[in-house]
Amino acid sequence: RGEKVTALLEMTNMTPGMARRALLLALVALTVAPAAGFKFMVNWKVPTLDRMISQKQAAEKFGDKKLVVITGTSSGLGRKTAKALLRTGQYHVVGAVRDLDKMEVVAEEDEFDLENFTPMQVELNNFTSVNDFVERLMEFKAAKHVDRLILNAGIYQPSLGVAKWSVDGHEQQMQTNFLSHFLLVSRLIEDLAKAPDPRCIMVGSVTGNDNTVGGGGVYPIADLKDLDGLKLGARNPISMFDGYNFDGAKAYKDSKLCLMMTSNTLHDKYHKQTGIAFSSIYPGCLAESPLFREKRPWFRKNFPIFMKYITGGFVSEAEAGQRLFQVAHDPRCSKSGVYWSWNGGPREGRGEEALEKDGQILGGGG
Repeated sequence: RGEKVTALLEMTNMTPGMARRALLLALVALTVAPAAGFKFMVNWKVPTLDRMISQKQAAEKFGDKKLVVITGTSSGLGRKTAKALLRTGQYHVVGAVRDLDKMEVVAEEDEFDLENFTPMQVELNNFTSVNDFVERLMEFKAAKHVDRLILNAGIYQPSLGVAKWSVDGHEQQMQTNFLSHFLLVSRLIEDLAKAPDPRCIMVGSVTGNDNTVGGGGVYPIADLKDLDGLKLGARNPISMFDGYNFDGAKAYKDSKLCLMMTSNTLHDKYHKQTGIAFSSIYPGCLAESPLFREKRPWFRKNFPIFMKYITGGFVSEAEAGQRLFQVAHDPRCSKSGVYWSWNGGPREGRGEEALEKDGQILGGGG
């Protein structure tokens, strides 16, 4: 021990007492489980020229802004959420979209701050495209870590009589709404965990929640049963995760149920380990959203009226966007394992009160 103290004195100019205390602390640290004793060192890396260049590029590109990745920013909920985030001046938003030309028009119409908005192409119907998107994102952001990952994009095809298949051979609602988002989380979770206040938010649906009127009272009901279809690979010709015959409306509901279940599972397994706040959200019924573009004309005309004047659950895209923005932005929404929902008709200001009620935001939508 004397030799170690002498060596330490020579290296650091410590007094003998200081050196002995340093060695004692080191020995104590070595007796603690590495996960606890050295957790604070998990992101430490030996500086290299490449890393210093990457950090400099990130600082020049983003400054002190948080980096947000949102899927589906060219329409509906994602469009309004991106607009709300950009308005604060505190975020750089990467919009993951299928159609870059459409996104360019939307960004111009909504007067997005283009210095802080970057559209990137991704086809969620194709796993290769998702992986390519991640590689481009990693190159673009350099040493900057993703602060918010918002899984919003989705398609709804309730009137289909037979399944449509993705490039990878999966029923396309399930792949677009769930499987590709699952892949995205899997690829980005390590990077997300290195951010100071990381959040992963999954947009669910009341239709995937069978303890609500919208989910449990409207046929078909979301139900994965024993996941027999998934166990068999859920590839053409197996369209449904439960292994039963294809049903377009149920395929959508099942995909949203999978997302919400995944959020809960990630919270249970990884929140304490990574510090990421995993949550899901149902912002209300966007009855005029492009989500319903494949419904019949009479439905698209009458459904918003029904939701406005009969159920009171109608929510505009702008209001829903504010709700998703709040979950991404508000410090009080940093809780993990929460399903953020709004109950009753739209009422201005109710969100403030509900934030104090154990994570259940109140407002419009059911």
